[in-house]
Amino acid sequence: MKYGIHPEAAAEHRRQVAYYEQRQRGLGQRYHAEFRAMLALACEAPLRYRVAFPPTIRRIRFRIFRFDLIYRQANEIVQVLAIAPQRRQPNYWLTRL
Repeated sequence: MKYGIHPEAAAEHRRQVAYYEQRQRGLGQRYHAEFRAMLALACEAPLRYRVAFPPTIRRIRFRIFRFDLIYRQANEIVQVLAIAPQRRQPNYWLTRL
């Protein structure tokens, strides 16, 4: 399945990669690899994951880093709305709907 990333979500992702890479060489790449893995899961079976905001917004928790991939499926496209920290600013991304 195809995907699209909201511009603000893409900016969040780039900031996190830079932040982790600055903290430790290669850590940003590990974060990016986990993001790509979660995105692949969403594209593979978009309806498998928990509804975070009814009726269509879903969440996949990262396994290593403390982030959630927030997305919805619309017209055979997985739309990534946010790469949200698990413990800060819940639902800040709702303005992106």
